[in-house]
Amino acid sequence: MDFLLSGVAACGACLFTNPLEVVKTRMQLQGELQSRGTYQVYYRNVFHAFYTIGKVDGLAALQKGLAPGLVYQFFMNGVRLGSYAIIESSGYIHTNGRVSGIKSTIAGSVAGVVGAVMGSPIYLVKTHLQSQSTSSIAVGHQYKHQGMSHALRVIYREHGVVGLWRGSSAAVARVSVGSAAQLSTFSSSKEFVTDLQVFPKDSWLVALSAGMISSVVVVLGMTPFDVVSTRLYNQPVDQAGKGLLYKGFSDCFSKTLRKEGLVGLYKGLGASYFRLGPHTILSLFFWHELRKSYQQVR
Repeated sequence: MDFLLSGVAACGACLFTNPLEVVKTRMQLQGELQSRGTYQVYYRNVFHAFYTIGKVDGLAALQKGLAPGLVYQFFMNGVRLGSYAIIESSGYIHTNGRVSGIKSTIAGSVAGVVGAVMGSPIYLVKTHLQSQSTSSIAVGHQYKHQGMSHALRVIYREHGVVGLWRGSSAAVARVSVGSAAQLSTFSSSKEFVTDLQVFPKDSWLVALSAGMISSVVVVLGMTPFDVVSTRLYNQPVDQAGKGLLYKGFSDCFSKTLRKEGLVGLYKGLGASYFRLGPHTILSLFFWHELRKSYQQVR
């Protein structure tokens, strides 16, 4: 039940934040491996990106990749949050009755790695679909997939099972860092907000406040890994399935840093917060409330 409730909570958040994921993906691919000022800027900021995508590609384009997004959130976060819930319930993350920062970080990271590996093929497809756009505002490599099932069939036919897990090295780093930051700060923040006694102990406002604190830490720690992950997933590949731009996670990280500077690793930071912030807040809030409701019914 922990796994099911966790998956449903993440899907609920995804319905609201998927348009922001589309914007974030486009902004992270814009000016890939090009120095600032040497490329055309189609998306000046989050709000301009929303306007441009809606105007040129149509409003429906803001929900591109929703199907794989929901599948990814259900399975990846179902496993991630479900695993963490079991670890938390067993008392592992507590020391002398208080949340241990080290233990909760390790638990969050391990749960994140398991979820990232399982969900990697779907995230690959989601990135391909969300980067697709009209040629006049296209950024990054443009795949010609017609949908989630078509994309999975094409990738499997051309590159086999290994091709479906291409880029998973970046996904593991991205989700393990993000998960460790998110879940450890969420547990600690809940305890901190409860100790302040600003809200009643079991109030939904405790989970909401903890989610807001956690979201800031997640975005700052996760964005560089998110940029690298998006680029590795979206890069063109040769017939053998090897990337034409990057050899792997460290190569992508170093090339981006060298060509675009530190700013390149934080491309789409605003979009990342507008997407990851609400998603973190909503998914953790839904997760906490669903678990609380289930325990009351049981």
